Amino acid sequence: MNTRGEKIKKALVREISEIVQKRIKDPRIEGIISVTDVELSPDYRHAKVYISIFGSDEQKEMIMEAIEESSSFIRKEVGRRIRLRHVPELRFTLDESLERGKKITDLIDKISRGEL
Repeated sequence: MNTRGEKIKKALVREISEIVQKRIKDPRIEGIISVTDVELSPDYRHAKVYISIFGSDEQKEMIMEAIEESSSFIRKEVGRRIRLRHVPELRFTLDESLERGKKITDLIDKISRGEL
């Protein structure tokens, strides 16, 4: 990805994180939520946004549903904050890599303490 694409990607991660955590007034969105990555299409018209959520499976499902329902609001806010000719269509995906990493770290800790 070129320099412009990287700048847009970083700006999207920053702004979407801010919007999800502070601007959406949905009571279902609570807890530790972070935008871990954004994949942009070559023409910058589509963005796949990876969201990491710490919580139960029910909480994750509820939060992802709330975020998807708020996607038009999020896109509009992104358009106000980042000057782009075309604000990308946002598609949200649950990213469980951080949680998998934590489980692996916990297992390694247990093994090193001789608990397994």
